[in-house]
Amino acid sequence: MPELENLRHSLSRYIQLDDDAWHAASGCFRLKHWQSDEAIFRAGETPDRLYFILEGLGRYYYLTPEGKERNKSLTRPGGLFACMRSLIARQPSLFSTQALTSNLTACISYRELTQLADNHTSWNYLTRTLLEGLAIKKEQREASFLLQDAQQRYQGFLQEYGDDAHHYPLYQVAMYLGITDVALSRIRARMGLTQL
Repeated sequence: MPELENLRHSLSRYIQLDDDAWHAASGCFRLKHWQSDEAIFRAGETPDRLYFILEGLGRYYYLTPEGKERNKSLTRPGGLFACMRSLIARQPSLFSTQALTSNLTACISYRELTQLADNHTSWNYLTRTLLEGLAIKKEQREASFLLQDAQQRYQGFLQEYGDDAHHYPLYQVAMYLGITDVALSRIRARMGLTQL
């Protein structure tokens, strides 16, 4: 399937999978289409799969006891939807995930991924690299909230997401930055990106 070749290409930014390792895995992945606003998984569920994003944008978010949404992360092609707490500790997710646009994902169970990692050095390396990448991203995000003001966080978002940054609704970006959409509008105006 050409979509799975897209996955192989996407994973090549981490490691070049040789044909044997790729063929061992290709039967483990399932393609899944998601509509805009559809939940990939919700808080309280215990997802046992990883969803590699081939097309579309999405988000991870928390819902406060008062019913307010707080974006944990924004996703794009090359990223993934997963809950480490559920995969590793088999505990319910504390956050939800959602497609912001139509999405195409290639999903694999954590059990199948660990079996691949046990049997193929390249899948072992890839799994470790993905987990390390998530840890680094979390550390960088924490540092941005503790060491940067809102405008610096927005500039970091624009730099990290590049051309994709302009495809996210601004209210979702504001939520991701931990500010109101009004505050984001003011920041954008100061930066000459919009009119007040």
